[in-house]
Amino acid sequence: MSAFALIHFPGASDYTLFEQTAGEPLELKSCEELSGRQGFVVAPFAPSSEHPILLIHPDRVSLHKLPEYQQSTGHELPAVTSSPYLREAYHDIYTCFIKMLRGGRFDKLVLSRSIDIERTGESEPVELFQKACVVYPSMTVMMVSTKRSGLWLTVTPECLLTGDGTHWETVALAGTKVASEKRGWSDKEIQEQRYVASYIIDSLSVWADEYAERGPKTVYAGHLAHLRSVFPFTMSETGNVGKLLESLHPTPAVCGVPKDEAFHFILGNEGHDRSYYSGFMGPFNLKSQTNLYVTLRCMQILGDRYRLYAGGGLLTDSDEEQEWLETEAKLDTMRALLINRKS
Repeated sequence: MSAFALIHFPGASDYTLFEQTAGEPLELKSCEELSGRQGFVVAPFAPSSEHPILLIHPDRVSLHKLPEYQQSTGHELPAVTSSPYLREAYHDIYTCFIKMLRGGRFDKLVLSRSIDIERTGESEPVELFQKACVVYPSMTVMMVSTKRSGLWLTVTPECLLTGDGTHWETVALAGTKVASEKRGWSDKEIQEQRYVASYIIDSLSVWADEYAERGPKTVYAGHLAHLRSVFPFTMSETGNVGKLLESLHPTPAVCGVPKDEAFHFILGNEGHDRSYYSGFMGPFNLKSQTNLYVTLRCMQILGDRYRLYAGGGLLTDSDEEQEWLETEAKLDTMRALLINRKS
């Protein structure tokens, strides 16, 4: 097959395989070009000639039962064998970002990083996907493979857009703490989530007929907790879906405030290529259903290594060590899947 995508929804006992067996996925330059189309979308953080928006046109769709899987009792995480963004490098880039925040140029910036873990004689990628479905039953799990994007696995708690053509929903998800922590939400975490919610309200006020806000509430994603607000809305002009996506993506949850300025600052100063991390994936207008999710807690599966990505939102009162530990906790979502790998 030339391209495929797998998706498992929370609580389901099966997953769906989308296969494109002929030709290559359609390449698009912007989210607006999605209007009137259908397929499985694979979108990067920053669409470009190197990382285009891809639309898989499945000619074969099939359901598959999850195999039985026994959770490992091991606790040792695999060693990081190659990481160009270790603690010292993070300090340098964090200092650059926080200087811009405290100088008043931005209200929020999202700083991400990546690590590489050696891949030697591992299980098949689909087995890793199946394991993720069982280990993280409350999150949406997706795997995609195309010649242009490569092979990616994501375990994400964040919906970007779901709907049936008339009734839609999006969320504002931000603020992170380890679920076992007994403390309440800090002012910084509440404000971080509010920036995302306010941005979504601004976008919906332009493109939606009606909308409402529910929350924020605490939700759990594996070993982490987040603040989430849900926004149900109606939109009679379905031709505007691509324009709405162009407005929503990337939200301040993965970018910053103000959005356009933060977006360009991140591209010029973050120090690594996000590629399809912090983009979005999912079925788009297939059988009148759209289910798009932000590509968080993800890894790119390369020939000799796994590249894992994670990020966190910075405000003026952020603490560097706490932000570093937050990215470590997020990386553990994927690192945990690599415990006791087959060899």
